[in-house]
Amino acid sequence: IPEINADAIGKDCKLVANPNCTTAIAAMALYPIHIAHGGITKCIVSTYQAASGAGAEGMSELLNGCKSQLETKQTPQNKVFCHSLPFNVIPHIDTFQENGYTKEEMKVTWETRKIFDCPEMAISCTAVRIPTIRAHSESITIETKHKISPSSVRKALEGQPGVVLVDNVEENLYPMPITATEKNDVEVGRIRQNLVFGDYGVDLFVCGDQLLRGAALNAVLIAEAVLLGSVGKKR
Repeated sequence: IPEINADAIGKDCKLVANPNCTTAIAAMALYPIHIAHGGITKCIVSTYQAASGAGAEGMSELLNGCKSQLETKQTPQNKVFCHSLPFNVIPHIDTFQENGYTKEEMKVTWETRKIFDCPEMAISCTAVRIPTIRAHSESITIETKHKISPSSVRKALEGQPGVVLVDNVEENLYPMPITATEKNDVEVGRIRQNLVFGDYGVDLFVCGDQLLRGAALNAVLIAEAVLLGSVGKKR
């Protein structure tokens, strides 16, 4: 992710991998908080992932299935997803691993540790497919080494490239797929003190267009970083 670890791209590197889309969206919000608070020690993520994460076939199955179920009142057949997705949520994305997590969930752990260069960071993820078309959402709880507060989180995120604060509950403003779709920036909101970790924890909700921030846009930014000579530089 060029805004975070462009220094990981070697000057003679010819092949650069995009991270998992779910990881990329979370990392954009978490990295500035991580830097400003002495590091994240624990991170718990629950994802709400759109049908487009499974490609055009996934979107078609959701749209056609919704129409069919509304017309026939019967649960539609599923081919792309392991269960019928219309009017349902499925806590199963990718294959299950020996530890009980899915590969999608473990990617969040593996890749976040690698991108942040924090191999000991404790990260647990539950990935859920939901019946929306586009943009993934994530509920995230973190514990940090230094004391943290909603105001310090907002200060850390203000002005950060690729991130926009949508956090005014009095006006019912918070991240949602309907507002994050086709946007380059990751929305961050619902920032509040965590009741478990106290002064060292916060909860937040993020939403980002996984087809852009989690895929195509990130690839373009990597190419720009290479062409502009910003590789090998630490943020």
